[in-house]
Amino acid sequence: MIRQTTLKLTVLLLVIMTVLTACGGNNKTANTPAPQEPGKEQTTDVAKDVPKDVSFTVGYAAGDPATKVAIANTIKAFTAANPHIKITDLSETTSAAYLDWLKTKDAVGEFPDLVEMRDTKIFADAGKIAEFPEDLKSLFKVLPEVDGKVWNAPLSSTAPQGIIYSKKAYADAGVTELPKTYGEFLAIQEKLLATGISPIVVGGKDIFHMGFWLNKFLIDDVYAADPDWNSKKTAKTVSFTDANVVQAMTDYQELFSKYVDKGWLSTGDNQTASILVSGKAAQLFSGTWMFTQIAEADPSFEFGFYALPDREGGVKVLGLPSPAGWSLSAEAAKDADKTEAIKSFIRFFFEAEQYSPYLASVSGVPSTTENVTYEVSEQMQAALDIIADPNVIKSLAINNWWGENQIPPQFRNWYYKLMQDLVAKDADVLEYMKAADTEYDSEVIVNAQ
Repeated sequence: MIRQTTLKLTVLLLVIMTVLTACGGNNKTANTPAPQEPGKEQTTDVAKDVPKDVSFTVGYAAGDPATKVAIANTIKAFTAANPHIKITDLSETTSAAYLDWLKTKDAVGEFPDLVEMRDTKIFADAGKIAEFPEDLKSLFKVLPEVDGKVWNAPLSSTAPQGIIYSKKAYADAGVTELPKTYGEFLAIQEKLLATGISPIVVGGKDIFHMGFWLNKFLIDDVYAADPDWNSKKTAKTVSFTDANVVQAMTDYQELFSKYVDKGWLSTGDNQTASILVSGKAAQLFSGTWMFTQIAEADPSFEFGFYALPDREGGVKVLGLPSPAGWSLSAEAAKDADKTEAIKSFIRFFFEAEQYSPYLASVSGVPSTTENVTYEVSEQMQAALDIIADPNVIKSLAINNWWGENQIPPQFRNWYYKLMQDLVAKDADVLEYMKAADTEYDSEVIVNAQ
């Protein structure tokens, strides 16, 4: 009897010891760090879960206030959601051309890690930007290539430019129908003049603004019929002195001398919205990004938008895709952590939650594969209808072509300034076109060396 009791107690003790040993082993595994080798730092799962701090710089064209605010808001939202990533915004509002601003940043060693790229071939050839990451390409509907490679994430698809007009000014001038030809448009300008209002405001102080009207006439008379005109000019088989170019620039000169507000050379692009809503001018030729600025300047201001027809009644607008948008700098691409942070920002930027308000702010056309929508205004709907119309010819501005049709990088601003001088001096168009030929050919030779 005593032996049986002793045996039972022994077994019970063994069971208790086994349980205690097991519990003690589990506690040691869960709470006690494993022995570490001398000279090695202690690592834990908690440390592995903490994201590494990383920072990068960003630069984009900030001349349009709506665009600057929209991008700045997205940056703020991204860094709030990703506090380990710091983004330094280098962008600044300046009257200098964006290309010149980027060149200056590069010269002082401040070329942005993530950069809005408009002159892609220039910077790709200079080795300043990297190819666009392969794993991000599926985000977009169309990605134009330069030299067989993709370099950009398009912030939006190309939207048309056209006439933004005051409905009141048109009504006061007795204009009841939108023009069906360029001749009818000129007749409207005479009616507007008769009411004492400046028909058209132009922000000529900012050189990029000159391209709006100049490219309107170049598209109508040159590029719509011959998209390869630039490459032919480089090969000297066409000339600025040809009849079609002379006609385009004659129309430009006539319009500016008769119907553009006289203070256009001292007016900044960012002043045009206030001049329009104040009633000092009746019309502005610009892009869809102006819709938000005008609505903010005066929410009660009633305005419309239409594509300006050519002499025969055809409609030709900016609308082809071009290689432009977010690009990763070549220097940033060498840093794996920075590259991943930038890729995260690009994904975030184009998510519907952020991309939709961005498009709404700038009245943009989505470039993404995903169908991102937003509530559009009457004016934006008119622009979307123009893009969707198969009868409307889509083209590009003189400096937006690429490949063989890329113009010398210095020529655009030189040409725009030449055309300012043409109007200011009421000079001879043909003589100025001879000067354009000479400059273009010289720049081709210099760039080939």
